[in-house]
This record gives sequence, structure tokens and C-alpha cells, in this order.
Amino acid sequence: MKKTKYFICLSLATLLLTNVSFAQRQMEALDRGVVAVRNGEGKVFVSWRLLGTEASDLAFNLYRDLNGKSEKLNKAPISNVTHFIDANIDTTKQVSYLVKTIANGKEGTASKPFHLKSGNAPYFSVPLQTPIGYNVNDGSVGDLDGDGEYEFVIHMTGRGKDNSQAGQTDPPIFHAYKMDGKLLWSINLGKNIREGAHYTQFMVYDLDGDGRAELAMKTADGTVDGKGKVIGDSTKDWRNNNGYILSGPEYLTVFDGLTGAALSTTDFIPPRHGKLNPTTEELKEVWGDGYGNRMDRFLGGIAYLDGKTPSLIMSRGYYTRSVIAAWNFKAGRLTKQWVFDSDDPSHPDNRAYRGQGNHQLSVADVDGDGKDEIVFGAMTIDDNGKGLYSTGLGHGDALHVSDLDPSRPGLEVFDIQERFSDAGANFRDAKTGEVLWKKASIKAGDDGEGPGRGLSLDVDPRYPGYECWVAGAGITGMFDVKGNKISERTPSVNMGIFWDGDVLSEILNGHVIDKWNYTESKTEPLLNTGDYDCVSNNGTKRNPVLSADILGDWREELIVRTRDSKELRIFSTSITTDKKFYTLMHDPQYRLSIAWQNVAYNQPPHTGFHIGEGMKAPPKPNIVLVQAKKKVETALK
Repeated sequence: MKKTKYFICLSLATLLLTNVSFAQRQMEALDRGVVAVRNGEGKVFVSWRLLGTEASDLAFNLYRDLNGKSEKLNKAPISNVTHFIDANIDTTKQVSYLVKTIANGKEGTASKPFHLKSGNAPYFSVPLQTPIGYNVNDGSVGDLDGDGEYEFVIHMTGRGKDNSQAGQTDPPIFHAYKMDGKLLWSINLGKNIREGAHYTQFMVYDLDGDGRAELAMKTADGTVDGKGKVIGDSTKDWRNNNGYILSGPEYLTVFDGLTGAALSTTDFIPPRHGKLNPTTEELKEVWGDGYGNRMDRFLGGIAYLDGKTPSLIMSRGYYTRSVIAAWNFKAGRLTKQWVFDSDDPSHPDNRAYRGQGNHQLSVADVDGDGKDEIVFGAMTIDDNGKGLYSTGLGHGDALHVSDLDPSRPGLEVFDIQERFSDAGANFRDAKTGEVLWKKASIKAGDDGEGPGRGLSLDVDPRYPGYECWVAGAGITGMFDVKGNKISERTPSVNMGIFWDGDVLSEILNGHVIDKWNYTESKTEPLLNTGDYDCVSNNGTKRNPVLSADILGDWREELIVRTRDSKELRIFSTSITTDKKFYTLMHDPQYRLSIAWQNVAYNQPPHTGFHIGEGMKAPPKPNIVLVQAKKKVETALK
């Protein structure tokens, strides 16, 4: 009997240790995400989500409702894919589709229906109430009301300036919309937040685990929340004659995703200076210039630092000093978790991390301990807020993190360096920082500028892993994951998207999708949303509003704005596939990359596993889905 008791105790202890080591991440409880698209041939392509917690062989029935008559379309249960082509449909009439799961021969609860309007448009629209003088810019998604469907948070921009440019800007405005175009709220950050790509990084995520997403942003005196409440002192105007904001209080605020109400506001970390009104010389001593360029380079992200619950990441600076702060939001209150400061005199080893940041960051579990690290350009910060490594390669303009080389254990990083360098393009081990190969940028003239962009995607099935290429600085051609040149010509160097039926990535350049023809080294057009009066954002950066797997099967949607900024137009693929994967939004690294996609120079999302030619089945994500908890409106007051 004593031996039996000992065995039971030992087993329970082992189980508890296992649960601690492999904590389940809290993730969104998404609905089925049914979407229907007309394919231009008089047929309708319908697809839906498989969730990350469901069996890969789960089967479905698909129903069509036309003129009030419901009809099951499939003869046998659909189990090998999560899509169907409805070939017998009248395009002049509105039609609805829904799916039901099948378990043990019995149907489950019906999904929400997707209502497809009449006509032949290959997209559906979200009408917007864009303020006069403003345009739609970056977007993000989150389940703001806890119904399992994503809502949009849209950054509306008026006059904006780069940090290096003097001049007045318009206050940044944020809107939240339901998929049907219902405006949930509007937040005006006010005149004391400057408009531009590097100033406002907005994080949309369920930070407190209540099943509904919040919004977190830097705020200031005069910010007005979605309920009309003013943060700070609305009478203050901290702008100087050049339009820069170099003094005054700075805040960090979490807003309620459903109402836009400010839930918690605290001081932003780090402040510009120890003084509220520092001189330009004092700012220059801390940041490298005194007019607000290097000082006001902000980044943001979400990371599961404990492997279970999300933390908010906010940072300041990367050309010189870099400060990264981690925050928890629990019980309606923001609390500081840790701060990493490259210039902290009490941690002299941190100096190696100075000047290593990019115009973006990535978040991934690079050391395989179940907890996330912050890949901050040429350096990486561990989940505990301590430096994991610094390569010393310096600032860059583009960054990609995934299992780029499946022949090696763990993840890899493809990075580029903005200045002339023997590592203008470099490929490193994400865990150790070991540079596996690099390509020198060639100095042109006197500016010494390195590549302006770099991309890593699997576009050529003849070579294992992802291909890598850059733009400019004399680094020509496409390279495999070992650094061998495999093509003299390359596609555009912007973003990627999963659009057609294979597991190779397509090329996304602003509002245009192309396919790389690897045998002839040229791109071939798949979709140009400009044909439907859509445009890209951010000038030469050419970004969509968002690219993410927000609906349907595992392929990604392209969300772009119309030329007049009065609509979002959502394009979803109508191409069949023989692949059945769970929604990419239930892969933790991919989901976090959607949260940071809007940050500074937008970069494409990547999964935490290898997806491409010769891939294994995606690993089952270790997640638990959080159902929405009811909130009482009075609690927000």
C-alpha cells in the first residue's frame, strides 16, 4: 500500500511539473469564420476555419440558404479540406452559407451564416466613416466583443511626418468597426501625439484573459477616449515651433475594445528625460540628437513571457539607446513587469545592445522553453527581460523570424543592415545569435546606405527552406538558406501571402498579389486590387491595411482601402487546395505577428513552424481557448 501511495504522489508531481513546463497559452475562441467568394466563373467558393484545438479529420456539412430555402450541398461529409465550390448558383441573388460539424455521425451546432450579396465582385466591403481630411492607414484585428468574430481597429491618418521632418501634423484618430461596418467607437489621441509611422504603435489583443480584446497605445494630454473622456490636461499644447513634442507628460493607456473607454493609464516608460521639460542638449546627451528623431522611435508587441498569458511590450529608441518595457494588464490595471535599458549604468553588459534595433520587432519562442523572446533587430531579449544576445551588427530595415531552414533545429532570423556592412544581409540562429552566413553590402557614393528591404519566403520548391533576397546596396540575386545564390533575378521585396493552393508563399506588394515563376525567374500576376479601385498605404513602403488569416481556411485575406478611404475591401482566395490546416491565427507566433504587423515599417507575418515545400504537418498548438466573460457597463465608469 505504501508503494502504491508513493507511486501516485510521484505521478501527480510529475504531472504538475509537466503542466508548469508546458503551459497552455490563452488564445481567442474564434467562431467558424465562414466566408464565400464569387470566383468569376459563375460559381461560389466557400471556406471556413478548422480551429487549433480540433482534430485534423473533423468533418463538416455545408448548407446554402437561398430565398429562405435551406439545402445541404455536399453528398458526403467534407473531411479532407475546409472549402467547397457551389457550382449551381444564381449570381443575381443574395445567398447565405453555414457549416455544421459532424461527430459520431451527428451534426453539431450551426455556424454563423455568411451572407453573400448579389453581383460578381470578388470581395466584400466594410463601409467606413473616415474623418474629413483623413485616410485609412494601418489596421489590426481582435475580437472586441467576445462573439468569436474579428473586428477591425483602423488607424486614420491626416497630415503626418517622419521623425526627421519638421512640421505640424494632425492628431491620430482610431476607429473600431464590426465586419458589417458598424462603428463601435472613435479615439482621438490629440495634438500632443505626433502623427507618423514611428510614433503610434497600437496593440489589439486580449490582455487580461476575459475573452475580449483591448487596445493599448501611447497617449498624452488631450487624448479623448471612446466615451469622450479626456486623458490629462486638454488645455496643454506641448508642440514646439517645428511641430515636435519634446516636453510634457507621456502616458500609456489600455482602452476597452468594445467601448473605447480608457481602462488604465500610467506613465510611459521610459520618459524622454528625467526632467519634464528637458533642453535639446540634455535630450541629445541621452538619445543622440536633441530634436526628437532618435528619441521618438517607438515599437510595440505582445509576448507570452510566462508561456501562458500575454504581456504588452512597448519600446523607445533603437539607433542609439534602446529601452524595452513589459507590462501586465490584470484586474483593470497596468503594472510594470520588467524594463531592459541598453544604457542602464547598473548593468554595463547592456551596452552591447545599444544601437541594435530595427524599424520593427518580432516575437517568438527562440529557445524552445515555451516562453517568448523579443527579437529586437540584431539583438534578442529573453522572456525575463535580460539580454539573450547581441550580434553587434547594428540597425536594419527588415526582419524575418521562423523555421526558415528546416534542416536545422529551432528558428532562424534573416535580417538586413541599413548601413554599409559586411553583413548587409545576414542569416542567424535565432537562439544563439550565431551568424550562419552573410552578404556584404557595397558602398555606393558617400552615404554608405545598406539594403532598404529584405524578404524571406519559400517561393522555390527546388531548394529546401525559405529563399532570401534584398533590395539595393549591391546585393543582387536570390539565396537559399545556406547562402548560395540560386537566381540572379528576384520578386519585389515587400511582403508575402498564402493565396493559391500550394504551400509556397505568394508575393504581396501593396495591393497586388503575384506568383513567383521559379523556372523562368519572373513574377506572374494573380490579383491586382487596383482593378477594384483599391490602393496601398505608406508611400514607397506599399503596405495593405492588413494581411492576415482572418476568415475561412488557412489562406490569408488581403485587406485594402478604396482610393477615397470610404471602404475596406476584403479579398479572400477562391482557389481550391488539397491542404487542410487549422487557422494560422491559432499558431501563437503567427497570431502575435498580426498584432505587431502595424508597427513602423510593416513586415509580413510568419508561423512558428516551417510551412513550405516538404513541410511536416503543422504541430498541434498548446493553447486553451478563452470564452468571453460578461462585463458590466457600470464597471467601466
